[in-house]
Amino acid sequence: MHHEVSPGLWALAWRRLRADRIAMAALAVVGLFLLMLVLSSGGLVAADWEEEVAVNYAPPTLVGANPALAALAQPQRPTPPNAFDPLADELDTLKREVGRSHPPVAKALTLPFGADKWGHDILKKTVKGGETSIVVGLVAAFVAVALGTLFGAISGFYGGLVDDFFNWFYSIFTSIPSILMILTVAAVLQQKGVATIVLILGLTGWTGPYRLIRAEYIKHKAREYVMAADAIGASSWRKMFSHIFPNVSHVALVQVSILVVGFIKAEVILSFLGFGVPVGTVSWGSMLNEAQNELILGKWWQLAAAAGAMALLVTAFSLFTDALRDALDPKLK
Repeated sequence: MHHEVSPGLWALAWRRLRADRIAMAALAVVGLFLLMLVLSSGGLVAADWEEEVAVNYAPPTLVGANPALAALAQPQRPTPPNAFDPLADELDTLKREVGRSHPPVAKALTLPFGADKWGHDILKKTVKGGETSIVVGLVAAFVAVALGTLFGAISGFYGGLVDDFFNWFYSIFTSIPSILMILTVAAVLQQKGVATIVLILGLTGWTGPYRLIRAEYIKHKAREYVMAADAIGASSWRKMFSHIFPNVSHVALVQVSILVVGFIKAEVILSFLGFGVPVGTVSWGSMLNEAQNELILGKWWQLAAAAGAMALLVTAFSLFTDALRDALDPKLK
């Protein structure tokens, strides 16, 4: 006699998710950004973002070229020799060698998304900056949620002295303003780089997920299905992460979506204060930091590109995680 196997939690969640067109569209957008991240990190796209391909502050193509910048777009003419310069011959030789390896080319007056003050292509810069910001936002959010989930699960499930210890540890972190805690960890690490930013944000952002996950574990550990798992001899870790966690995973997913947004913003603050990405590394945060000075001159395209890319990713990620939360919620049919 054939017995049909009922679908599991994740199979049911995927079935519900596929029925949501908005969720699948948001997943496609997030997947496109992740593909861009992979191609950029592999050097297949935006590898030459630092090349000066346009005049300074070249406007977007839709705005049109500025005739006053036409002279800057032409290759620079060599300066006439100075008979009184003792190093004129040596300098002339060096210039000829550089000219043979890097011949001067005319710079573009416009680019599809414009150029910054150095003539870098804003589109390529946005793609390369997304590599840094997406890694910081996603990895730091997963680190923070993983720590918060682990601490909250242990605290809520075991209770007693274990719960008291984690609550004391939680109180220490929450008693200090978040920006001061971030700066404290940054001062202790005393290094710049993407890994440092991830550690800073991950080690200071676990308190929110911890509080919510702990409350869910306190509520679920007395449910009938956990008692049934205990009756068949399931270990504590199996009950915590094989039985309870799938039923509270929607809380962790919501926290991931919230923290990704907050951590991308926090990267802007860290870059502004000197604890962010090092010199020579571009991110959406560093682009926004540069754009605040460009706005005074009326150059808005770098701000629009970085803010637009960030808003698109954050919106798509939030819509997808909200739909995934609803699909994983066992109380929804």
